[in-house]
Amino acid sequence: MADDAVSAFLAMLAAERGAAANTLAAYRRDLTGAAEVIGDLVVAGHDDLARLGEAWADLAPATLARKASALRQFYGFCLDEGWRADDPSPALPRPRLRRGLPRILDHHEVAALFALAESDAASGRPEAVRLLALIELLYGSGLRASELVSLPLAAVPRDAPFVAITGKGGQQRLVPVGERARAALARWLAARGGGGRFVFPSPRGGHLTRVRLFQLLRDLALRAGLDPEKVSPHVLRHAFATHLLEGGADLRVLQTLLGHADIATTQIYTHVDAARLVALVNSRHPLGSAPNR
Repeated sequence: MADDAVSAFLAMLAAERGAAANTLAAYRRDLTGAAEVIGDLVVAGHDDLARLGEAWADLAPATLARKASALRQFYGFCLDEGWRADDPSPALPRPRLRRGLPRILDHHEVAALFALAESDAASGRPEAVRLLALIELLYGSGLRASELVSLPLAAVPRDAPFVAITGKGGQQRLVPVGERARAALARWLAARGGGGRFVFPSPRGGHLTRVRLFQLLRDLALRAGLDPEKVSPHVLRHAFATHLLEGGADLRVLQTLLGHADIATTQIYTHVDAARLVALVNSRHPLGSAPNR
């Protein structure tokens, strides 16, 4: 029953919530791992779930929270399906998480990264032209690494200044592409030649992998004199969001650009320095420059 129940739960997530393949795989791993400790999840009781807390004692709080969340959702599904009359999930551990601020690059670090990428691309080498296009889209449009490497040619209109992105859960959005990124992308499309349905194809078929993209960025950062541990596709996406917000972008607009389902996810970028926010209030609020009475 347990395997069938897990499969039915995952099918529900895919059909009703549009869960992505990576998400479904992670849920399956978490549920299967829990079953290896306590047996059939459908019939497990409070004491069984309490044992998971002991088995998971050495896990990082974020990992523990993810596993517990998967089980809570699974037992909610079991209740809805009538497979259980009770919910044992309150026995699961509830780690306290402190959400860390995203790592970002400052403007000078971004400039150093792009200066080297542009110098490399001036040689006309296809690999260098491709890397410039990749970082232009990461920083200039805020794409996720998975969205970028799997970008199909059909998603890039010839004349329109945007690309059509299919993000997490199959959600689609239009992402603006600035003039710099459009120029870099046009250079790459001319250099890549024909063949393949992806903008960034792999020599072995399919598309460039996220791992390879990560490696290319780390190498570029090292050659640009930056700490390679600070640079990744996600860090450039964070920099895109933070620098837009610093420039006065509306949080709701930023949510749309990033493809966040929940505005709470976007609010993490409001960590921009307090001095700038105070100056913004003083300069823009109707009473900001009014004399004291």
